Amino acid sequence: MSPERLLYLVASEPSGDRLGVGLMRALKAMDPRLRFRGVGGPAMAGEGLASLFDHTELGVMGLAEVAPRLRRLMRRIKETAADVRRARPVALVTIDSPGFSLRVAERVRATAPRIRTIHYVAPSVWAWRPGRARRMARYIDHVLALLPFEPPYMTAEGMSCDFVGHPAAAAPRPAPEAVTAFRARAGAADGQPLLLIAPGSRKGEIARMMPVFAEVEARLRKRHPELAVAIPVAEAVAAEVTGAAARLEVPPVVIPPIEGEDGKQAAFAGADLALVTSGTVVVEMAAAATPMVSAYRTSWLTGAILRQLIRVDSANLVNLVGREAVVPEFLQERCTAARIAPALEALLADPALRAAQLAAFERALKALGRGGEAPSLRAARSVLRVLG
Repeated sequence: MSPERLLYLVASEPSGDRLGVGLMRALKAMDPRLRFRGVGGPAMAGEGLASLFDHTELGVMGLAEVAPRLRRLMRRIKETAADVRRARPVALVTIDSPGFSLRVAERVRATAPRIRTIHYVAPSVWAWRPGRARRMARYIDHVLALLPFEPPYMTAEGMSCDFVGHPAAAAPRPAPEAVTAFRARAGAADGQPLLLIAPGSRKGEIARMMPVFAEVEARLRKRHPELAVAIPVAEAVAAEVTGAAARLEVPPVVIPPIEGEDGKQAAFAGADLALVTSGTVVVEMAAAATPMVSAYRTSWLTGAILRQLIRVDSANLVNLVGREAVVPEFLQERCTAARIAPALEALLADPALRAAQLAAFERALKALGRGGEAPSLRAARSVLRVLG
């Protein structure tokens, strides 16, 4: 029998944990010799990964937000790189979160250059800091891209790159009974409109976005008292969201963490419209065919710095991939209840607006891989090609 081969995986945030578990399952099916070690979350742990440390402590975003925790982050980077060197895997696969994972890869390449390096989720060099691709090429051998237009940016700098598709685009439709059950949990009767609020999966996002979203909800309830409102929460921020929701005059229904992807898809598909913090959830809502409005706000300092660097005018993947501003988007100083509430009211009132979004969702999802082989399988095949 062929000897076992060790892969070291690094996923430092919930989004990476979801990508990592799909990759692990697909790799196990294709090559039973593979073993895994590294950093991951509960989903990857369920597939047998013993994480070096709790990855939730790394869940920060934004230049100003990282600064107070920089010492701890740097210590974890050093610890992880040292563990990779001790493990001597056939390859290091870093997943998303470039601020952490690429620094690990850089340290590994400097001290153990024979370990092949693969990065899953190409950094958004098309949006800002294009020089990152050139720097990456010094220590990354291969990239797995979620977006169809990303590979040329990587290959131009000497890395190999495969477009593998966006996992959210391939999410299956939930069963009708699961959707009905979610609406019942959310307190939405038959025919009653249900607004889903998705404020984010990081504590910093909750702190910035929930006050705005709470005011939006209050404005909508005054004009639409029949509206049901629900917030399905991620486990890492359940306490923060529940506390913020409890302070509202009419608290929305907070749905505790829903088991599995089927439960989450049922929640998204059960809503009539959604208010979301820009991120992966935008593609998930599109896959669930739920019309939406998106918003995002960073700290003042991070926002001021990013204005000098950003090369695109959207943080919404559906708008970016489809090259059409079909989802109303409110960023930074435009992220106010006074602007957001009318956009949601328009979606409630106008079937043509909702239909236009749904048609645009289909176009974007097809570009992101819907209808083809599952992204996790494409990613696994790409990894195995690199391993030879």
